[in-house]
Amino acid sequence: MPTYNFRNKKTGEEFEIVLRMSELDQYKEDNPHLLQFLTGSPGIVSGSSNMSSKVPQWHKDNMKEMKKIHPKGDFGNLL
Repeated sequence: MPTYNFRNKKTGEEFEIVLRMSELDQYKEDNPHLLQFLTGSPGIVSGSSNMSSKVPQWHKDNMKEMKKIHPKGDFGNLL
């Protein structure tokens, strides 16, 4: 289940709560004194800014072999 971050508008206290996505809207309605906030960029996996350095060497080797077999193929920057 996802973890959501909330801040109490009156006290400034911040905390996390684990809820089903289907329960989130009702929780926010029941707690109007709380403000949901994000701690990172939504939809972006942390540390994924430089994917080329994280591609395993075996995958790069496989892509080079595919390039030899299919020289006209477009394999992007995965090599």
